[in-house]
Amino acid sequence: MIVSIQDDFDLNKIISSGQCFRAREIENKLFRFIMGKNVLYMQEVGNNEFSVSCNLQQWNNIWKEYFDLDRNYSAIRKLVVDYNEFISASVEAGKGLRILKQDPWEMLIAFIVSQRKNIPAIVKSIEALAHLYGEEIQTDYESVYAFPSPFEMYSATDEDLRKCGLGYRVPYVKDAIHMVTAGLLKLEEITTYNTIDLLAELQNVYGVGKKVANCVALFAYGRTSCVPVDVWISRAIQEECGGDNPFPQYGEYAGIIQQYVFYYQKSRH
Repeated sequence: MIVSIQDDFDLNKIISSGQCFRAREIENKLFRFIMGKNVLYMQEVGNNEFSVSCNLQQWNNIWKEYFDLDRNYSAIRKLVVDYNEFISASVEAGKGLRILKQDPWEMLIAFIVSQRKNIPAIVKSIEALAHLYGEEIQTDYESVYAFPSPFEMYSATDEDLRKCGLGYRVPYVKDAIHMVTAGLLKLEEITTYNTIDLLAELQNVYGVGKKVANCVALFAYGRTSCVPVDVWISRAIQEECGGDNPFPQYGEYAGIIQQYVFYYQKSRH
C-alpha cells in the first residue's frame, strides 16, 4: 500500500534519534518498526509517498498514532527558527524527526536498561529480552520477536536477566515486573493522569528517576512537554546555551525541541 505524508518525515532520522531501540533499516532504504505484535516495513518511494506493508485499517488504527501523524512538525519548527543559532541549527538538522508513541511497558524497561549504556548496548539487551521471553513473529522478510509483556517476563530469573546484559539494573527490571503484574502500576490507567502525576507514578518503580520517567512520558504517553535530560542535553544546555535551560519556553513542544537538539548533538560527535 502507498501512503502520502505531507509533513516532516525522515525514516533514517527517526530510527537514529535514540527514542526507539528495535526499529532499523533491514535493506537499502527499507525500514522495519515493531509495535506490540505488529511489524511494519516502510520505504520512501518519492514525492512524500511511502510504501507500507500494512493495510489501510492497520495504518489508520496503529501506525498513524505511532508516528504522531496528526501533529504538524513543520509548523512547530517554524516557531523556534529565530530563538538562537544553536537551537535553529538543531531544528534544521533534525527536520524529519517525529516523536514516536510507543508501548509504555517496552519503554519503561528500555529506558531502565538504557541507564549508563550506549545505544548499541541498549539494543543488544532489548533484543535479548525479546528473544528470551517474547513471541516469535514470522514476516515476509525475517523472523522477529515481540517485546514480552510483564506477564511473559514474570518468571524471569536474575541469572537470565544478567545474561541479557542488564547488570545492576536486574532488580530495577524485576521491580517493574512486580509492580505491573501486581497491579501497583497500571500503565493503561495512568494514561489519563496529568503529567506531574504520571511522572510521579512512574518513579514509584525502583531505579526509575526523573530522566527515565520523562523518557517514558515522552516516548510512550506522548507528553511532549517532557524533556529528558541526559548527558547530551545537559552538555547542550551548558556549552551551547550558557547554562540557561531553553526548553521550558517551548511549553507543550519542549520535548520535540529536545529531540532535535539530542539528534544534532549526537550527529556532531
